[in-house]
Amino acid sequence: MGKLNGSGRLKRRGHLGTKVIIVAMSGILIAGPVASIAPESFRAWLVSEASAATQLKLKSQSILTSGAKRMDYTFTTTRSNKNVQTAVHVIEVDLTNPYVSLDTMSGKSGSVGQRNNILNMTKENGAIGGINGDVFIMSNSEGAPLGAQVQGGVLTSSPSRLKGMYAFALTKDRKPVIDSYSFTGTVTAANGSAFELEGLNKSAYYPEDAGFTYSHANKMYIYTSSWGGAERPMNSATKPTEALVIDGVVAETKVNEAITTPIPENGYILRAGQGDAAKFIQENLKVGDAVTADYALSSKTLGAKVDPTTFSMLVGGHTLLVDNGAASAFSRDIAGVSGNSYTSRSGIGYSKDGTKVYLITAEKSGSNTGLSLKELQQVMVQLGIQKGINLDGGGSTTMTERPLGSTSLQLAHSTQESSQRAVSNGIGVFTNAPQGKLKGMSVKGPNIMLLGQSTTYSTSGYDTYYNPLATDPSSQAWSSSAAVGTFAGNVFTASKIGKTKLTVKSGDVTASYDIEVIGQEQIASMRINASAGMLTKGSSLQVPITVKLKNGSTYNLTGDSFVWEFVGFEGEYKDGAVTVNGLLPDSTTGYAIARYDGYGTMVPFVQGEQATTIEDFEAARYLITSQATPADTTKGSVKIVSDLPEQKSGKALQISYDFTNGTGTRAAYGVLGNGLTLSGAPSSLSMDVYGDTSNNWVRAEIVDAAGKAHLLDVAKELNWTGWKNVKIDLAGVAFPAKLKRVYVVTLGQADVEKLPVGAIAIDNLTLRTATAVKEPTRASIEMTVGSTKATVNGKATTLEAKPFIQAGSTYVPLRFVTEAMGAQVLFNDKTRKITVLRGSQLLEMTLGQKDYTLNGVRYTSDVAPFVQNWRTLIPIRLFSEKLGFKVKYEDKLRQITID
Repeated sequence: MGKLNGSGRLKRRGHLGTKVIIVAMSGILIAGPVASIAPESFRAWLVSEASAATQLKLKSQSILTSGAKRMDYTFTTTRSNKNVQTAVHVIEVDLTNPYVSLDTMSGKSGSVGQRNNILNMTKENGAIGGINGDVFIMSNSEGAPLGAQVQGGVLTSSPSRLKGMYAFALTKDRKPVIDSYSFTGTVTAANGSAFELEGLNKSAYYPEDAGFTYSHANKMYIYTSSWGGAERPMNSATKPTEALVIDGVVAETKVNEAITTPIPENGYILRAGQGDAAKFIQENLKVGDAVTADYALSSKTLGAKVDPTTFSMLVGGHTLLVDNGAASAFSRDIAGVSGNSYTSRSGIGYSKDGTKVYLITAEKSGSNTGLSLKELQQVMVQLGIQKGINLDGGGSTTMTERPLGSTSLQLAHSTQESSQRAVSNGIGVFTNAPQGKLKGMSVKGPNIMLLGQSTTYSTSGYDTYYNPLATDPSSQAWSSSAAVGTFAGNVFTASKIGKTKLTVKSGDVTASYDIEVIGQEQIASMRINASAGMLTKGSSLQVPITVKLKNGSTYNLTGDSFVWEFVGFEGEYKDGAVTVNGLLPDSTTGYAIARYDGYGTMVPFVQGEQATTIEDFEAARYLITSQATPADTTKGSVKIVSDLPEQKSGKALQISYDFTNGTGTRAAYGVLGNGLTLSGAPSSLSMDVYGDTSNNWVRAEIVDAAGKAHLLDVAKELNWTGWKNVKIDLAGVAFPAKLKRVYVVTLGQADVEKLPVGAIAIDNLTLRTATAVKEPTRASIEMTVGSTKATVNGKATTLEAKPFIQAGSTYVPLRFVTEAMGAQVLFNDKTRKITVLRGSQLLEMTLGQKDYTLNGVRYTSDVAPFVQNWRTLIPIRLFSEKLGFKVKYEDKLRQITID
């Protein structure tokens, strides 16, 4: 039995014991004074799921700590003659291992009645993994568990009066127990009067054996220092009469109002919800009187009282799922947890010999379809569970883990909802193993690399108890099994396409890691993140590149790993930018083509630009304000001025700063209202800047269409006095964007003398956009299958090869059609690649291959270009329609028209 004269908050410790299994799937029991349980039709149950062939197949497993491992399964079954699958995740805990234990994780900071997500609970409790636990009332923020809860050997919440609710517990001698419990208790005053206790640390709900009577009406409850709710409880439909008891003595009473004194660890509050319960407190509990509270749990299946202090942990659940190794009848109506629906689920059970506990979660995300409760029963039976119950599921289903060798916790799989749900409690896996010697290492770093890319690899170590152990990089030696790159310390630089195994050795411990330096076959798309450059000598354009692989991975790269080709001008690539060094005669459009292993993308260069002034401060119609960072030591101000020397226009924005106080990074900002809109596709933003020779740094903050903030350099050093026009490259900015702030900043570095006090000014903010790439003049071409005669804009000409039809596709001579349409054609005899450049489009095909690219995106055609009689022939529809032309075919005349 338990006797409560005071209640202490719990401290984490390890427990010895047996093995336990926990399963996670979804479904919330809706029960409470603000939400009723609506019965659900069981017609769906008539569909026999048991006859469907099911399979639970182990896919992978890993050790979390000594005595606990994670196992990932795929559950496959047939529903409505359709094969479906769901990922099932299991943490198996070996209760015979003295270094691993299970305990309840509860709410925020270990409290009851203050919901928290499982990842936070795992971190706060010092666990190395866990899953969600009991069902709770979702309609309020308290969400105390509906079942009982024992944490660290202390009963911190009593079971609700609900039918057929089961709980999982571990005894202090590490024996797993699954049973259904009720709560009994008595408060005894100093004068011998006694009153029945209804529960401990409970949210309001509707007891199922009391109709629609509120749980707290005319009842007595105990609330301890473990209670974290803002009220005792909310939505109870009663006025509280309360007595604060400290060290077994009444310290304070209140009638029809709540006590505001915090509950100490050696105390508790008796809370009466009017009626006889309130009368008992008023008549029998006086300040200074002694009082005792005795309570116990009772097994509904055995009809016997159970002392909660015999348990090391207990978490309530829902229906019984498995008993004696077989699917059992449901112990309660499953409508409240959408038992017939396919959703995420959670559960827990133990093995026949009582040495293993399984924590299980089943996903409903992506291609994972979730499970019904009947399918969860099948999962448990196939896992070999002797007895198991359902836990909370749906959006509550969560599993956390600390991966082998890592010191960080993470979600073990995706949750059903976009974010983690805050729940009442969870079940945590703990280790109390001592630190051992280094047993193994895991390599961390990307397993895909690009040519020329350099990547730093690191290791995480684990000891003989499979707990994280720091590794010493200076004692490690790295090597590669194949000559696809070289190591400098732990930095690997890829120099050749291919696969290799990276190996790191530290003493007697070795770890390996497979990587691949990819070729063009893995690329799905490639683009240069810049609008057109300007085709004038000396102009330059920043050319950041994004590569997307077929597996969905995306890489943002500089152009250093690419081979550059220039058409229409002489150019060079250096330090992330393409510079025009010279123009070719009669060239009005040029192209910079970047190739990775032959895969190409392009940015055009055109003559002329469009300049659009977006702000000259002559009539600013928005509020311009100042900011300073850090605000307590840095001063800054802004104002519109018109008296600066050699000022080109009437007004300018002055930004003053004072960095005299403080150290480190300091900045003074000019905040441009809600931001100046940058629209279109500009390549740069220019502004006139008035310098003060302070050698400070000037930057601009731009937030693009994707919400990404870009901090761009206006001037790395203010090393001039007076006005100077500067250009800010906008490569990589997604438009429309907002120019939010311009600011002066100092990093506090001592290598260059920087003035701490000064003022700059900005004016004539102008967007510069290259002139739109002009589409060459279209021609109207007519050809006849099997004839060399053709017309271009009505003028007769002779083809070098006859168009013909093969396997339903019409082929025409490449050079004739492309040049007639104003395109440039390049052919690489070595790679057999055809490059077509027309306006802003790049089309590339390879002889004999069906894959082609259009503006850097890979596609696949039904047919491929080929050579016949020394002439290159291409499928006309592929070429013409991808470049925006219309193709018509007159079957009777066998005439092809392109326009």
